[in-house]
Amino acid sequence: MLNLSIILEDSARQAPDRTAVVFGDLRLPYSMVNSVANQVANLLVARGIGKGDKVALLCPNVPYFPFVYFGILKAGASVVPLNVLLKPREINYHLTDSGARALFCFEGTPELPMGASGREAFDAVEGCEHFIVLPATPLAVESEHGESIWAALDGMSGEFETVRTGPDDTAAILYTSGTTGQPKGAELTHLNILANVMVSDQMFPTAPDGDVSLTVLPLFHSFGQIAVMNVSVRRRATLVLQPRFEPGEALELMRREKVTMFAGVPTMFWALLAKLHAGGAAAPSTLRLAVSGGASCPVEVLKDFETTFGVPILEGYGLSETSPVASFNQLSRPTKPGTVGFPVWGVEMRLIDDDWNTIEGEGPGEVAIRGHNIMKGYHGRPEETAEVLRDGWFRTGDIASRDEDGFYAIIDRTKDMIIRGGFNVYPREVEEVLMTHPAVSLVAVVGVPHDSHGEEIKAYVIRSPGSAATEADLIAWGKENMAAYKYPRVVEFRETLPMTATGKILKRELRP
Repeated sequence: MLNLSIILEDSARQAPDRTAVVFGDLRLPYSMVNSVANQVANLLVARGIGKGDKVALLCPNVPYFPFVYFGILKAGASVVPLNVLLKPREINYHLTDSGARALFCFEGTPELPMGASGREAFDAVEGCEHFIVLPATPLAVESEHGESIWAALDGMSGEFETVRTGPDDTAAILYTSGTTGQPKGAELTHLNILANVMVSDQMFPTAPDGDVSLTVLPLFHSFGQIAVMNVSVRRRATLVLQPRFEPGEALELMRREKVTMFAGVPTMFWALLAKLHAGGAAAPSTLRLAVSGGASCPVEVLKDFETTFGVPILEGYGLSETSPVASFNQLSRPTKPGTVGFPVWGVEMRLIDDDWNTIEGEGPGEVAIRGHNIMKGYHGRPEETAEVLRDGWFRTGDIASRDEDGFYAIIDRTKDMIIRGGFNVYPREVEEVLMTHPAVSLVAVVGVPHDSHGEEIKAYVIRSPGSAATEADLIAWGKENMAAYKYPRVVEFRETLPMTATGKILKRELRP
């Protein structure tokens, strides 16, 4: 038997009174988090959900997430975390594609009505049988959107014998888009995630009094979920949850909770520094580990952060398909700013050409990865799985160089992916939605440089005949029909778009 939930069970057994989660004034010990997760598992089993089933979780960084996440695992089912910014049509797709039998959905806020969006999507998906609301008001037993988790858990035991699962059983399905435009679910096994957690944990010594991790990366994403939450749980650290990153609040949490660990994307480090420099305040003094991923961090930000906070930012590299950590600037060797380090224990990396042939020396070439961290495949998509997996190797679509010490530096992406504020945005998906607008005859979406977000989304549009739609019209419509991180903020109208002889749009001629 191997079940990822063992990391919570072990911490609850070994350190039951240690604070596991801090959220506002709430301070929840490991024993309580494990007990509520057991109740969730009992609830799922009572509803006929178990091994092999899929359960979706639409929830921000609040205590419900670890409760439900580990409860699903304990029941032997697979977790399907969903981006909290998804619109009803997008939630519908994920529920349908994954075959989720239940959806745990946070109630949300007036600004982000997740409960209403989740309910609308759930009602349209015949195969999803159970909708359980995670109330915004703590311990509320009623919700306008449906059954509250607290009402559902009433009478459920806090004890549960974890369902036996094997190393190759699916623990989580993490959705990641591709060049086809439709998100694909990367199936990660219990062994994939557990091995990655253990390797990541062992790269860094634990603080003498235990670590405190400020958790601002979204837990629905592989970086926040596995490299932050799961690693922290395994090392019995305290998770200080911030539902939405705000630099001033993050700095205050660092000071108040004596945070020792912080992981973020480059724009978060940039925002923390900007806030400190604008206010003239001193940086929090307890931070001893800073980790960056999701995109290359500008060298000037790396230098400024180390000078200001007194600790270096360690950069790593990975993807949802690699569970996620593949390489890292590890403390066993001198770090190299501007690189993503070298492969972690049990993982191999190489550079390849278009035909999978190995490229020797510095490269450049496409990064291929093999090891305990490689996904089973894309859920229900054998053909697309076969395109990226061969003999245990996963081709990433990322172009890198490699120095004489084995350190890799990511140069570019073979796909047209845009990284906006740490979120992956795939142009084809945005284009498909924009093409449904009556004013749009043809569209090409690219990423353009942006000071704070890294990249911004720009749409080049050929209007439909007779249309007088404005840039503001299309931006507002996109905001209504796409998640907040996806819709274009810049629209440029063109009479024509550059194309090849076969009619393929030449996006390289549209990029700055």
